[in-house]
Amino acid sequence: MSRTGNLSINSENIFPIIKKWLYSDHDIFYRELVSNGCDAITKLKKLELMGEYTRPEDMEYKVQVTVNPDDKTIAITDNGLGMTEAEVEEYINQIAFSGAQDFLEKYKDKANEDQIIGHFGLGFYSAFMVADKVTIDTLSYKEGSKPVHWESEGGLTSR
Repeated sequence: MSRTGNLSINSENIFPIIKKWLYSDHDIFYRELVSNGCDAITKLKKLELMGEYTRPEDMEYKVQVTVNPDDKTIAITDNGLGMTEAEVEEYINQIAFSGAQDFLEKYKDKANEDQIIGHFGLGFYSAFMVADKVTIDTLSYKEGSKPVHWESEGGLTSR
């Protein structure tokens, strides 16, 4: 499934700030995106422990970083819980909404929040400091979910 839409931004000047001044070290986007992948795996593991998800026997949780210098691309792949189309709309298209915080609130009595590395808010957008185009291909762990593709060039429009 492919989605077209606009990002909800409180200020039209937020992306220049993110691109140039969110972090003093622009390589921090690696940490932020790998942390997001680790969070997605941690969340899925917690759902597994709570009996809400059954992991396939041959599945090994992992985050993989693939660099292609010829295409000038970096892919960060995880096999965590993934997102539905509605979650992409909520967590990606609405800047600074914390998916990790929402998850912890929902499962506050069952989850140990110390193991969630960070909040899935502005960290994702650090990718725009170094990339002309950012894409997400995701599939939720939820039964019957359909793949979702999201991409944005420059951070101001998405499809």
